[in-house]
Amino acid sequence: MKRFVFFVIVFFFLNNPVFSQGKFTVQNKHKSDKVRFELINNLIIIPVEINGVTLSFLLDTGVSKPIIFNFLNVSDTLKIKNTESIFLRGLGEGEQVEALKSSNNILKIGDAIKLNQELYAIYDANLNLAPKLGFPVHGIIGNDIFKDLIVEINYSNKYLKLTEPEVYRYKKCKKCETFNLEFHNSKPYINTEVTIKNKEIPVKLLIDSGGSDVLWLFENDSLGIKSSDMFFNDFLGHGLSGSIYGKRTTIDALHLKSFVLKNANVAYPDSTSVLFARMVKDRNGSLAGNVLKRFNLIFDYQKAKVTLNKNSFFKEKFSYNKSGIELAHDGVRLIKELDIKASNGSNLERNDDVANNTKVVLETTYKFSLKPAYIIVELRENSPAEKVGLQKGDIIVSINSKASYQFTLQQLIQEFHEDSGKRIRLIVDRNGNELTFNFKLENPLTKKP
Repeated sequence: MKRFVFFVIVFFFLNNPVFSQGKFTVQNKHKSDKVRFELINNLIIIPVEINGVTLSFLLDTGVSKPIIFNFLNVSDTLKIKNTESIFLRGLGEGEQVEALKSSNNILKIGDAIKLNQELYAIYDANLNLAPKLGFPVHGIIGNDIFKDLIVEINYSNKYLKLTEPEVYRYKKCKKCETFNLEFHNSKPYINTEVTIKNKEIPVKLLIDSGGSDVLWLFENDSLGIKSSDMFFNDFLGHGLSGSIYGKRTTIDALHLKSFVLKNANVAYPDSTSVLFARMVKDRNGSLAGNVLKRFNLIFDYQKAKVTLNKNSFFKEKFSYNKSGIELAHDGVRLIKELDIKASNGSNLERNDDVANNTKVVLETTYKFSLKPAYIIVELRENSPAEKVGLQKGDIIVSINSKASYQFTLQQLIQEFHEDSGKRIRLIVDRNGNELTFNFKLENPLTKKP
């Protein structure tokens, strides 16, 4: 059973977004194309070609315009032109972020092409998703694809199908559920229900494929939307305007018409972090990737509807990080390891004094390789990891006697989502010294006084 760490991608709120005059069209005779994607931490990463350069983009229904993380001066390679400075604001308690707005760019996703595309380049080095995902991500794209094409997201088989609305034909699906969409600032919302403390509550939720959590709700005592007594305070993710913190707990159920997800995880972000998100009238929160991936979806913005059909992920258990450790990719480390290939080529020495006895001498050969390094970037207060003395900035050398570089970032994090009571033995590098720490995973949901 795969388990995923929860990671929150920013919601972008652009002031007075202006849409380009062009639109995406599929340049083949079928007017439809499939595009394979990577599913990393409940997030969809697709190849996007900008001005002839292929990059990796997060597909995010919560973003109005494509955004490039320009910390590597990608715009120089892309030959971005016609730029002007603007300021963007997102989740978090920090200030607005400066960006360059550019027009007349050419975007290509599979056979879908758009001319005269606007995009935004952000130079803030902190807005870099690659270390947090362990996968290169150069930017985010959303509404421009969805508003022009019918977008099928097949999470189970990891592909998008992009089709021009004029030729799209719906198939009969008795087990599917269809929701009407509402749009605010080019972002899609659905009306559904949650059950909290045995009370069914109508909620309006942003569909946010750019967030890997399950569900975010904005606390509202008058509506009965509030945390239970069983919760823990946690880091929820990075927003465009800073880090986001809040409470994590569970709700009785999330209802998507006939589809019911019981005991679903929920996060209640601090009110100051989501001040601008709450400005959308009657919005109660967000529906994110750990719910969306449980369905294969059809987004039809022109008819303002989305269709859900549950897939093989539907029954996957919800889990929490039971260590308190948040990790990120931190470049590479020089690792000394046995060179097995070279050792196998060593000379053999025969001992003729003893009949039928062969003495083999292997020359031990080592090689040095660059391997990925993983660093602790957040540590939950009073968590098992914090209690034994682990610290932010510690680099994970090994976990349970297995070198950390033998894991992907997501595989390593999944170790912290195993059952309560599992023993974890970490060796970390702290300022050049290797230290060993032992702890057990603990259920973070405890009753608060």
